[in-house]
Amino acid sequence: MTLTTREQTRRAVRGYHQARFRGDIAAAAAHLGEPFRFQSPFISSDDRTGHLATLPGFVSIVTGVELISELYGEAEATLVYDVHTATPAGVQRTAEHFRLDAGKIVSIMLVFDASPWQPMKALIEP
Repeated sequence: MTLTTREQTRRAVRGYHQARFRGDIAAAAAHLGEPFRFQSPFISSDDRTGHLATLPGFVSIVTGVELISELYGEAEATLVYDVHTATPAGVQRTAEHFRLDAGKIVSIMLVFDASPWQPMKALIEP
């Protein structure tokens, strides 16, 4: 059975999302391509290594994730979810936009209200 490009996009993005939040860095890395770019209100990285290095610290404060919506195109996807954290920020509604090339994620952009995180900014930024 041949997968459609949209199905390949869904598998890559969901595979990355699930691996990241269970703390499986190797499995998350398998879904990332080169070149790679990550951007959020606090952290940016121009390579996979820099991005993956931040994941263990982030995952350590996550107590749960509730997926609200997932939209898939041929070479892009958007997930909207609530991240439950063990921080004063509490629950963080997040939109995450992905761009893919040849079935691999080459760009991730996180969009969220950063104001609850301002008091913790020094702990978050590398």
